[in-house]
Amino acid sequence: MNGAESLIQTLVNQGLEVCFTNPGTSEMHFVAALDEVQGMRCVLCLFEGVASGAAAGYAAVAGKPASTLLHLGPGLGNALANVHNASKGKLPMVNIVGDHATYHLQYDAPLTSDIEGIAGPVSDWVYTSQAPADIARDGAEAVRQAGLGQIATLVLPADVSWGDNPAGAAASVVPASPAAVPEDRLEQAARMLENGKRTAIMLGGRHISQAQGELASRLAQAAGARVMTETFPARVRRGAGSAVIERLPYLAELASAELEGTEQLLLLGAGEPVSFFAYPNVASVLSPADCEILALAGPGDDIDGALKVLAERLGAIGAPVLRELQLPAEPRGALDAGTVAQALAHHLPENAIVVDEGITSGLACFPATAHARAHDWLNLTGGAIGWGLPAAVGAAIAAPQRKVLCLEGDGSAMYTVQALWTMAREQLDVTVVIFNNGKYSVLEVEFARTGARGGKPGPKAASSLAIGTPDMDFQAMATGMGVSATTATSAESFCEQLAAAMATRGPHLIDARIPPLEPNWRTPPPAGTGEC
Repeated sequence: MNGAESLIQTLVNQGLEVCFTNPGTSEMHFVAALDEVQGMRCVLCLFEGVASGAAAGYAAVAGKPASTLLHLGPGLGNALANVHNASKGKLPMVNIVGDHATYHLQYDAPLTSDIEGIAGPVSDWVYTSQAPADIARDGAEAVRQAGLGQIATLVLPADVSWGDNPAGAAASVVPASPAAVPEDRLEQAARMLENGKRTAIMLGGRHISQAQGELASRLAQAAGARVMTETFPARVRRGAGSAVIERLPYLAELASAELEGTEQLLLLGAGEPVSFFAYPNVASVLSPADCEILALAGPGDDIDGALKVLAERLGAIGAPVLRELQLPAEPRGALDAGTVAQALAHHLPENAIVVDEGITSGLACFPATAHARAHDWLNLTGGAIGWGLPAAVGAAIAAPQRKVLCLEGDGSAMYTVQALWTMAREQLDVTVVIFNNGKYSVLEVEFARTGARGGKPGPKAASSLAIGTPDMDFQAMATGMGVSATTATSAESFCEQLAAAMATRGPHLIDARIPPLEPNWRTPPPAGTGEC
């Protein structure tokens, strides 16, 4: 078999089943090998940022990596925003990046670039395979490096791909297990939980599961502590039957107020809480200056094991505090962010997956669905928009039996709107709700908070924050890419369309025409509750 065939067989041997592709000339032997090797699903994406975002969504739900296939340095460059998001979420990903044949690089052809240099800032491991006989070994190493939440980027020169590999594919390797938390850290955490000080337990990382939430709830009750999540964990189980957990607010001022008085902070999978951005006269570190912080377990550590040990040492045998099912009535009247949130809470089906890139208009949806039917919530971990639609693609491929609901801002949707075409081509069970308000509302909010120009934009600045001239017709765009679509202008029409979409399999988009957030140019807007 040639190098490409041995690479694909190696990936399949390691349990990789999906490749999100946007290939070019240098990758044609890899593309050809997809027909020769069984077990790899090829999903075409019309933009590299869709491929990487889909791989991130897949990893968040499947708990293992997919691969991407990208075309040289520029193709990798187009994918970087969502590779960045995956990296910040500690989600595993294997990027296969084609390159010119090794002997062709010396001629500096138009697409020649420093692929390793481009990949380095967002990859935990980068390597260029040197020979066809090495590629299977290198592919197995890429999967091993992706392991528990790393980005592995393997550069595949064209002649390595088409050359003969007499050694064939590499056998499967045992995936790495989460690292045990050291005993001294567990002892320190137990002492902190028993000393009577005001303590918060903060969860974060790749997946805050049902079991993890229940363990943390029991531990918090035994210790008299609070339990919360970081602002944007990659995936969290919530809704009816899940543990009652707060979420740290996004706005720095509100987050600082939420942590005020905290004397001890235990981090499990979460990083030290800091402001998303810097602002004049606002602290970057959100916890109190005298707060003792213990990084008990990182995202790659055995968080569940650490919680179990601490629960045993503190005698945390009480039942966890769980949310009850509380469904609001269907809203009536005007359609706005609040009535959309109420409708979502009413209609969200059992065990759905919510992909949240609703930005400002989606703020109300998180607290509104706290007592909805049980579901998983996926967050934008790295802040680079254009993640939501592709992540919904990946989530739906990882869990085809579950309904995926994508909450998407109109501005961020336009970064990777090509994902709609992939939803239609693959007939994915995704319902997209576009918050169509004709504004970059989050930037209006941030403009006010930074104090630029006294916090109030002039006409040129205001024009750069408005995207409603001309108005965007998402129903037409979706229909043009093969996705069934409707437009809602009232709460009643939105509820009717959402109910129909939840009851029907396949891709559907609802263009929800809502008014923009009207920011107060002097004070930050409310962000809803911190409920998780």
